[in-house]
Amino acid sequence: MAGLERLLQFVVSEVFLFYVFSLVAVASALGVVLQRNPIRSAFSLIVTLCSLSAIYGLLGSPFIAALQVIVYAGAIMVLFLFVLMLLNVRREEPSGGRATRSAAILLALVLAGQLGVALTGAGVTPAAGFDASTASFARVLFGVRFLYVFEATSILIVAALVGAVLVAKKEL
Repeated sequence: MAGLERLLQFVVSEVFLFYVFSLVAVASALGVVLQRNPIRSAFSLIVTLCSLSAIYGLLGSPFIAALQVIVYAGAIMVLFLFVLMLLNVRREEPSGGRATRSAAILLALVLAGQLGVALTGAGVTPAAGFDASTASFARVLFGVRFLYVFEATSILIVAALVGAVLVAKKEL
């Protein structure tokens, strides 16, 4: 009976939920890359973003978790799906070749290196005097330092939307 009680405590623990959401995030991220249908790939990306939001919530950052859902899974993914449907993108045809295999090997090596660093904990040192509050995060993110980055991103998104409309209009 004590073993069952410990198992039940583990299942409702934050560690277990972290592993579950991590597994869902990795599986759906693989779905983003491996799907041939772009719409299904975009929906897999929404699942990935929602899983990351749950992880942020478990790590004690509800503000970032809410932003993840509202901004990325909400607004940005709606824009992606709008552009995909506007362009009427078809299923991707398989394309093999030496360049594709070389890129896959290179990316696998990079992933192995990142996993090695993550598992050994090498290079992980918190910044001195780092404050993780919402107010300090907002001051840094919305300050003068990142003003041009936000403006450039908004211009890029509008340009992509105008380009998608022009491409779709030429096909009609």
